[in-house]
Amino acid sequence: MSKMLYKVSFLNHGKVYELYARRVASGDLWGFVDVAELVFDVREGVVVDPTEEQLRSEFADTRVLHLPMQSVLRVEQVERRGPAAIRDAATGEQVVTPFPLPAKPR
Repeated sequence: MSKMLYKVSFLNHGKVYELYARRVASGDLWGFVDVAELVFDVREGVVVDPTEEQLRSEFADTRVLHLPMQSVLRVEQVERRGPAAIRDAATGEQVVTPFPLPAKPR
């Protein structure tokens, strides 16, 4: 039997973050949800999802996220991992962070 996988959606600075984790529990800190063992796509290749890369770098050194209960929108137990995403809280559209373009020569 494989380890359980959870999709966690939470509010962060006016955006909805969707991450995948192996462990979700009510925290030792009252009013917080602990999210641990974050799962990111480990594929290496030509096609890279900029949102996934941004989330991976933002949470690179994170062992446990202590999320306030009020910011957690949804916790789902899922069969397989989908793409991690950052969405606009008002519209629900995915926020795409473009790759930086080279500066124009003057």
